[in-house]
Amino acid sequence: MSEPSQQRAIANFRKRLAEKGLVRFEVTGRDSDRELVRTVARRLAEAGPDSDRLRAAVNGFFGGEPPKKGGILKALLASPLIGSELDLNRPREEGRKVDL
Repeated sequence: MSEPSQQRAIANFRKRLAEKGLVRFEVTGRDSDRELVRTVARRLAEAGPDSDRLRAAVNGFFGGEPPKKGGILKALLASPLIGSELDLNRPREEGRKVDL
């Protein structure tokens, strides 16, 4: 039994993509971002220095690895308020009495 022509066409298309080192996949996103995502995917699929720069920029933006511990402390220590001798201690109060 032969397979229908539509299935053969899809198989041939995917085979040609694989020969170019490409794969087809699906993403979920906002409708307003459709053209942006398609444009980025198209540019990444092209070989050349532009696609390499875009890939490096996207990887740099997302980091590629999980955030390291101590990032908040590092940011606080880099604050311009370090060494400004601010007194950030609050007076300790017991509160008020409430009749229940």
